[in-house]
Amino acid sequence: MKITMIGAGYVGLVSGVCFADFGHDVICLDKDERKIEALKQGQIPIFEPGLDHLVLSNVASGRLSFTTDLKSAVAESDVIFIAVGTPSRRGDGHADLSYVYAASREIASNLTGFTVVVTKSTVPVGTGDEVERIIRETNPEADVAVVSNPEFLREGAAIEDFKRPDRIVVGLNGNDQRAREVMTEVYRPLYLNQSPLVFTTRRTSELIKYAGNAFLAMKITFINEMADLCEKVGADVQDVARGIGLDGRIGSKFLHAGPGYGGSCFPKDTLALVKTAQDYDSPVRLVETTVAINDNRKRAMGRKVITAAGGDVRGRKIAVLGLTFKPNTDDMRDSPAIAIVQTLQDAGAKVTGYDPEGVENARKLIEGLDYAADPYVAAADADALVIVTEWNEFRALDFARLKTVMKTPLLVDLRNIYRRDEVARHGFGYASIGRPD
Repeated sequence: MKITMIGAGYVGLVSGVCFADFGHDVICLDKDERKIEALKQGQIPIFEPGLDHLVLSNVASGRLSFTTDLKSAVAESDVIFIAVGTPSRRGDGHADLSYVYAASREIASNLTGFTVVVTKSTVPVGTGDEVERIIRETNPEADVAVVSNPEFLREGAAIEDFKRPDRIVVGLNGNDQRAREVMTEVYRPLYLNQSPLVFTTRRTSELIKYAGNAFLAMKITFINEMADLCEKVGADVQDVARGIGLDGRIGSKFLHAGPGYGGSCFPKDTLALVKTAQDYDSPVRLVETTVAINDNRKRAMGRKVITAAGGDVRGRKIAVLGLTFKPNTDDMRDSPAIAIVQTLQDAGAKVTGYDPEGVENARKLIEGLDYAADPYVAAADADALVIVTEWNEFRALDFARLKTVMKTPLLVDLRNIYRRDEVARHGFGYASIGRPD
């Protein structure tokens, strides 16, 4: 198949590279000339483990290329994926679909022969209908099928998720057999490996994506509230999570208490689902509450650090380890670290941060934060060391070394990486999430 991926961001680049690795001929297209030129030179604009190797190998094989020329890319493609951003719209929280609709108009003007246009971007229910209307209005002669195919990629594990998915969801407009055959061929390598290929209606497919992310966000928020209760009653949230996670109806994933969810998906997708439900006069109260709890939790974690440090951090140094919203990514979007650092700064603390991959993006989002080259430089003269993101290199810190450089030996572990007795053995004070301290 000849495939064009419009948008060379996280979803578009990972998906395009993986399709090329399956043997398809893929063009990744973006309007950002600097990004495309950098990709042609082998410079990857995002951090995702293994992505650089896949890009280089598939470019070398001739199956993957990069361009800003939409006209020629669209004209020679069997399938065109729209993988542009759908950020929260300023002012009302709805998904901003302007990039999706702009791409639809440009695609329509350059279609030749039967083409399947696929919305890979995360979009609200009914977006596919509008994309099809735009294409047919712009080019009434177009022989086109508009399909929904949401992505389910976890940052930091996106390549594995794409190549070994739990499911592949394809939403068709009615019983469109031509589109069904094309999408089956696109995903044939995965289908042969027995990955479930789920065909449904276009609107159902669009809602599956939002419903899935909202459910996981609620699961995270639930265990975070249980963690708060555990602290009040003297229980251990990790044992609670294990005890309920062994129930096959619940499962153990996404039951790790922490400072709240962030990233490019959960915050904007839960908010977009809330707004869509309100528009249809069918409010989703559980999701509304989840959004509110998570927003409040991030600053509450900053206050937790202040309490652990004695209640007053004015003029004191706090070291923060981990700035990205999760490990194995450089994504800072809606990271809990942003609100935590700001809360500490508002209380008068001097904050130094360290992250293996996220510093460049953190500089754009957090003002007044000093940056260190490693955890021990960050901890020098600090009154508290705070783990916000559970990067692997933070799982085996040298506490003897930390004690020699820190002003006050105190660890605030917002990811429950360590045990209190283990840290206390080195002479450290310790605070964690949802465990008796």
